[in-house]
Amino acid sequence: MQRKILIAPSILAADFSRLGEEIKSVEEAGADMLHVDVMDGHFVPNITIGVPVVASLKGKTSLPLDVHLMIHAPERFLNAFAEAGSNYLTVHVEIRSQLEKVINGIHKLGIKAGLAIKPGTGIVRLEPFLEKVEMVLLMTVEPGFGGQTLIPEVISKVSELRGKIERKGLSTKIEVDGGVNKETAKQLISAGADILVAGTSVFGKKNRRQAIKQLRG
Repeated sequence: MQRKILIAPSILAADFSRLGEEIKSVEEAGADMLHVDVMDGHFVPNITIGVPVVASLKGKTSLPLDVHLMIHAPERFLNAFAEAGSNYLTVHVEIRSQLEKVINGIHKLGIKAGLAIKPGTGIVRLEPFLEKVEMVLLMTVEPGFGGQTLIPEVISKVSELRGKIERKGLSTKIEVDGGVNKETAKQLISAGADILVAGTSVFGKKNRRQAIKQLRG
């Protein structure tokens, strides 16, 4: 059975002075979800957006909000992001918090849980949690800044993870984020990715419908 490939434009690459219009344009262009990067300046060396921006999107789009928490102690903010309208909350395996407790906390709020890893972190760190989350996010660049080039070595990690998920008979989705364009998308889909996060390769294009179609292959 052929996998359905989902496209999640990252609003980090959108024009924030006209964010509502930007989101409407990618929704009309065929996007499947919106990716929202939350950075605290500690877990990663950058600060982006927080709860108010996520809340501002609530009711403005029918697309699911895929919120990626690149922050320390995410358990402190789960309720706030849930109330803001998040459909997915993804935390990093590298945080110092008790992961199982955080994942359970997300599910108790009626939200789908994701677990992310940085490029240098081994797949083995994800294995104990594959059955506990709806999605795993493989960062294909070092998290913290947009517009980076995909790290080729991560493609083999996508294949490795796909194999583990299929051997266990799980429905866990694989999301990839960083350096995704029409060339790398083909490699990532072939390796086993289900969800492609794309920033400038969607928001940076005039014809966004065509851009999304090209990514989806």
